[in-house]
Amino acid sequence: MSRLSAGWPAPAKINRFLHVTGQRGDGYHDLQTLFQFVEPLDWLDFTLTDDGIIQREGGVNGLDADADLVVRAARALQPHSPGHWGVNIRLHKHIPVGGGLGGGSSDAATTLVALNKLWDCRLERAQLAQLGRGLGADVPVFIYGQAAWAEGIGDQLTPVVVDQPWLLLVDPGVAVATETIFCDAKLTHSQAHITIRAFEDGAVGNDCEPVVVRRYPEIGAELKRLAALGPTRLTGTGACLFARFATRRDAEQALAQWRGKGHAWVCQALNESPLVDRLKVEPDR
Repeated sequence: MSRLSAGWPAPAKINRFLHVTGQRGDGYHDLQTLFQFVEPLDWLDFTLTDDGIIQREGGVNGLDADADLVVRAARALQPHSPGHWGVNIRLHKHIPVGGGLGGGSSDAATTLVALNKLWDCRLERAQLAQLGRGLGADVPVFIYGQAAWAEGIGDQLTPVVVDQPWLLLVDPGVAVATETIFCDAKLTHSQAHITIRAFEDGAVGNDCEPVVVRRYPEIGAELKRLAALGPTRLTGTGACLFARFATRRDAEQALAQWRGKGHAWVCQALNESPLVDRLKVEPDR
């Protein structure tokens, strides 16, 4: 027996700011950030089977299936399934790898949310988020599907409703290893906590940006080019960058003027993930 459920979205994310407040004893960093959802989207198709086998097709070239977060997510959820369910997961990958857009975490979150429905596990969203934390610190925000103010290691979430600017997003085509940025001796630590009011007033930045620009001059060059068009920031630990605009027309005009080397596209920062709507239309088993 097999049944296909196709077209499950896994959006990218941006960090509107990233503030490092300290380093923990376990090697992780405490931080503050604000997550919103953006394009591009990865897409996942799930073919349910009754043989208990979890398989993956597509995804990142060269990545072993056992190391893939979608496979790990399915395996983490499988013991909560009432039957002997298996699944073949087809991953259509569009989010740049190593770009600071959270693609792997988003894929894992969509897998947990979709299979919770398709396998009839009936776990609450908080239970799925707990499974997600074992896969990555930013998996929970994709599971909840709401823009969030995040603290701790990025997993202590408070839903927020903030402005949804239009963006010119740029992928410089460089993969940044997050761990190398957070291990850099020159990364700013022990910053005082900031408030949402400070964010709304624009008194925030990305503490990782100076380290990334120093380590990756090509990202610094793209950052300078983009900053000539609008207020610009690195997302996460990079490599992707975004410039903010009040309207779609303004963002598209900036795209027309873009002369950088990286791939650029226009999208809107969203307070709700498209995964929320996809879940609503999936029929009950």
